[in-house]
Order: sequence, then C-alpha cells, then structure tokens
Amino acid sequence: MRVTRSRAAALAVAAIMLSGGCGGGSSPAGGGKEANAFSVALTEPDHLTPGNTSSDYSITVLDALFETPVSIDAASGKPVMRAAESVNSTDQKVWTIKFKPGQKFSNGEPVTAQSFADSWNATAYGPNGWTNNYYFANIEGYDKLNPEKGDPSTDKMSGLKVVDDTTLEVTLTAPFSQFPITLAYIAFAPMPKAAFTDLKAFDQAPVGNGPFVLDGTWEHNKQIKLKRSASYAGERKPKADAVTLKIYASRDTAWTDLRAGRVDLMTTVPPASTGEAKKLLGDRFVQTPDGTMDYLGFPTFDKRFANPDLRKAFSMAIDRQAIVDAVYDGAFKPMSSLLAPLVPGYRENACGEACTYDPAKAKALFDQAGGFSGTLNLWFSNADPSYEQWMTAVANQLKQNLGISDIKFRKIPAADYLSTLRQRKEDGPYRNNWVMDYPSPQDYLEYMWGAGNRMGWENKEFDDLIKQANSAPSLDASLPLYQKAEDVALAEMPMIPLWNWQNQIGFTSRLTGVNVTPYSKNLYTISVKQG
Repeated sequence: MRVTRSRAAALAVAAIMLSGGCGGGSSPAGGGKEANAFSVALTEPDHLTPGNTSSDYSITVLDALFETPVSIDAASGKPVMRAAESVNSTDQKVWTIKFKPGQKFSNGEPVTAQSFADSWNATAYGPNGWTNNYYFANIEGYDKLNPEKGDPSTDKMSGLKVVDDTTLEVTLTAPFSQFPITLAYIAFAPMPKAAFTDLKAFDQAPVGNGPFVLDGTWEHNKQIKLKRSASYAGERKPKADAVTLKIYASRDTAWTDLRAGRVDLMTTVPPASTGEAKKLLGDRFVQTPDGTMDYLGFPTFDKRFANPDLRKAFSMAIDRQAIVDAVYDGAFKPMSSLLAPLVPGYRENACGEACTYDPAKAKALFDQAGGFSGTLNLWFSNADPSYEQWMTAVANQLKQNLGISDIKFRKIPAADYLSTLRQRKEDGPYRNNWVMDYPSPQDYLEYMWGAGNRMGWENKEFDDLIKQANSAPSLDASLPLYQKAEDVALAEMPMIPLWNWQNQIGFTSRLTGVNVTPYSKNLYTISVKQG
C-alpha cells in the first residue's frame, strides 16, 4: 500500500465564526485585576495529532501544545534548538539528535528519544493514513511501512535508532543537508506512550510537551481552551495564564468581533478590510511577509489539459494584479515564481513571459494548442468568500481573453475539498494553496511537484534535479539545483503561481507582546496589560 503525500492546504479554510457569543478576555466586575487571559480567532482544526495535519489552524494549536526538535529563527530563517540540544552529521546522511534532558509531557511522562521515534513511526506507517506521512520518506525503512502492494511487514523504520533516552540516530536514504530545517515542522513533534492506547481519543485531547495544555475538551466548532503547563521546562514560558481559541465561520465575522473587542487577536484580517484596519487599529495592525502561496493547478491526468502550451495560455490570460487589487485590496503580491519571496533561492521573475498578463499572446498560444471544448469546471472550496470572488474574476478573464464560454464552478465543502483532490476527482483547474513548513525551496518544489503530486504531473529531469539538490553539501550549494528544477516545472506549467499572501494581524489594546512570525503565532509571548 503506497501512501503519497496529502498536504492539507493550510489556509484552505478561513478563520471561522464563533458558535457562541462570548467575548474576549474581560475585567472582573467591580474593577478588579484584569484576568491574564486572552482570545484568538481561529478556524476549526481538522486534527490535533502532530503527524496528521498540515492545516495552519491546527498548527496554531499544536505549536502551543508541543515542542519540536528545532524552531526557525524569524530573523535569519535558520534552525535553532528547541527540544533538541544538538543536531549533527559528518556525512549528512546519518544524523545524531541529542535531546535536552528533564523534559516532560503534560501528563508527567518523560520526553525521551523514544517519544520522538514512536511519533515519527506512527506518522510514517502507511495504514494510519496520516497527512504528514511523506515527510519521513527519506528515512531508511520508510518503504517497508508503505509497500507498493500488500500490508507493511513492520511498523518501525529501520533508520531510527534509539541510542539512549536523550539520543536518536537517524539514517536517511541519501544525504540531505536541509534535514535540520525540516525538524521544525510539527510532524516531528513527540508523542507520549499514552497516545498509542487510543489514537482517536488522543486526536481529540492531545497531550504534549509544550508551554500550554488543553483546559477541558475540544469544543468542536466553538472553542479550544488552553492554559499554562505546570510541567513545561523549556524556554517558551507563557506570559499569559490562559488562551481561548474561538472558532469562527467567516473572517468577516471574526473581524467584526475584533473591532468590538469580543476577540483579542486575529492573524487573518480580511485583505478587503486592510484600509479600515490601518485606520482603526493603528500600530495594532501589523503586516508581515508570509510563506503562503495560491496557485491554479491542472489535472494533467485529464488529456484535455495535457498540453503545456494550453496551460501557459491560461496563465497569460490571468491578470493577477487586477485580481489582487479587486479581491484583496492590493494586500497580496502577484507572483512569477513557484517560491515565496522569503524562501532562499527565490527569483522574482523566474516564470518570465508565461506569468505575464498578455491577452493577445495568450489567445494565440491557446489556439495553437488546439483550444478547449466543452464545459470548463473550476474547483475550489467554500471555506472563504474570497475564493469564489477570485475564481469569478479568473472565469471572466478566461471567457474574455480565450473565448471559453461554458465555465462552471465546482464549489466543494471545505471538509471534503482536499480528499476530493487526493482522489483526483477534479476535472478542471483547481485552487491550490501552500503554507510554508520551513524556509527551503525543497518544501515547495518536492512536495507539490514531486512524486505523487495532485496534478498527476511526472518529469524525470525535475525529479533528478530535486534529488541532486537534496544531496548537495550545503544549502547554498543546493540553491542553483532547486532553481533549475523550478525552471523545468515552470516550462511545463502543471500549476500556475498566482499570488503570495501577507500576514495581516490585528489585536486589541488589551494585549502586549504580540509577535506573530511566518513560522509561529508565538502565543507564549503575549500577555494582558494590567492597570
């Protein structure tokens, strides 16, 4: 049984509507001391098991509950130690991870090298069907857990060797200089032994090694309450006593509540509200670079979309800037690269003419490729109104510039959208979104264009270049190879880059210490002003 990577597109669903009507943190009646607790607007997570989600909203919760081996420094983009004490290799194939001693899960269980090995094996084990399975594909023995046919012969990767309580030796299938960076991703968090007695129950009430713990139960479609962990011994000591993650059904509703003080922090202020947010919040509205990208993917397994020239014609017929201005109030950046600007190796105009709006050349290329007949279905989820807005703009531009008259929308429930793509049910261009896991070209290129991709696109030259880049002796040495791989993907255009998101953060005057980065919401740095 082969399990390919099913990357839930973070931000595939919007920050969503509060089921109840309770407000943000509030002062006690009679003017007593302000409670050191605050609230955050969130969407309903899909899962709360580290190995089984790549949703940005799930990761917001898990980042507070768990400690990964390393984190990413926001200033340099380089890994810094977190649960790990060191990550070393002499050949970039066999890595030794030393973990800090004395760490505990919130249930009192010690955090050991075995805790990490158990979690990674569970994620890599094919029959579990977990989202982050593919992150472990470069560890020796992964293939035994994911055979092409039949059932696995083992549930443990041979490349994981627990040397002692604080030492884990990891043997990869090939040298990979960026392995330490990957350890910042939530899939590499540990799990306690207690989790494996009932994995379904753990997903509803995870026990982690991070600065916060669940306070009560996950109240689906309403809220998730967190409180400071009494057993946490790491460096991310929470400034607040408690956090309530309020679940919203639309960003507009969350924005309304932020303005009214019913929620304290929103990390996805609607782009259309940018001007209002700047005027209303002043320096409490912050825009920061983000690794999130929107794309338009093609089902290349459908012969109608097999011609690269047809796909390039679609790209050249789309006016990215006009859509960004109309739908996102100019807050996002039109893209001519497969990589986000903050990723090493990014080239501003890597795509060149194929990503430049030119209706006349687009129509000529479209006709040369044989055009398109029949109904063109455009696929997206119902998670956010802006998805339909920009798809409507794309549809209008394709009608006007390419002459495709019969265009219909396939708007899929957010909960079903990713499984629809994984099962390759789409029969037309579809919205694809990527949230950066760690700042490396490999994170974008291999996981979206590599083996098992949603488009059904295959290219040996691309795959070989990715392998060479992964095995390069350093990050700097890998970048030219990743860029060549990007050039191959852009030449065939199985997926069109559209625009790069920007973080739009707003918070109430109650809060201090807000420090949202592309890598973490950093809830532990936030506290409530007193007096």
